[in-house]
Amino acid sequence: MIHGNGWPSYNIWQHSTIVRDLYTRRCRLEAEEMTCHGQAVELLRPHISPGDTVLDVGCGSGYFFHALHRRAIPVHYLGIDATACLVDIGKRYLPAFGLPPDRLQTLRIEDLGGTVDHIVCINVLSNIDNYHRPLERLLNTAQKTVILRESLGETGTYAYVRDQFLDEEVALKVHVNTYPLQEVMQFIASYGFEVSSVQDERAGDQPEMVIGYPHYWRFLVAVRPSSEG
Repeated sequence: MIHGNGWPSYNIWQHSTIVRDLYTRRCRLEAEEMTCHGQAVELLRPHISPGDTVLDVGCGSGYFFHALHRRAIPVHYLGIDATACLVDIGKRYLPAFGLPPDRLQTLRIEDLGGTVDHIVCINVLSNIDNYHRPLERLLNTAQKTVILRESLGETGTYAYVRDQFLDEEVALKVHVNTYPLQEVMQFIASYGFEVSSVQDERAGDQPEMVIGYPHYWRFLVAVRPSSEG
């Protein structure tokens, strides 16, 4: 017998009480802002026009909305994430801060269509099997800019490892990838963007251990030249 619940069954973020509790506190402004969220807003700010749409891909519970809102960035925020229980947290708590629940959707990158002005994608592509297809979807959707924060280095490393921080008795693996910086930048440029690399303020040029494995965080800022004219 087969069934169709493979995605939630194997989705690590569906099986972490630690993550759900943290994301709830972030939505309720009971945890400090992520350094990378503040940096992402500042990288985005020069390219914003009032009323632009910003899509947060892999938004978790959508708490990047707070980083935009507290800085009075005049944008229309949308968030998508593949993990329904995390999206539900944002739908429950963020309306109290001014975000309508329909601005958050449970949606995989593979199912994304349409267009938006800007896309922000933070700490997502490094934990899936590879970057090409999802990044292509983001580049085809964004009309002005794409802001990425991923593990990027001189060379690529790819691992599929047990996540030791999930709920008890949950034995699942996750991708921990570092992608070649220059290769990713060339890939982005091939879709008509001007792309620059920016040092991550939190990690500097040092690896940061996440679930016991080194991540080499770096921002990429991709801008469509026609959007700046």
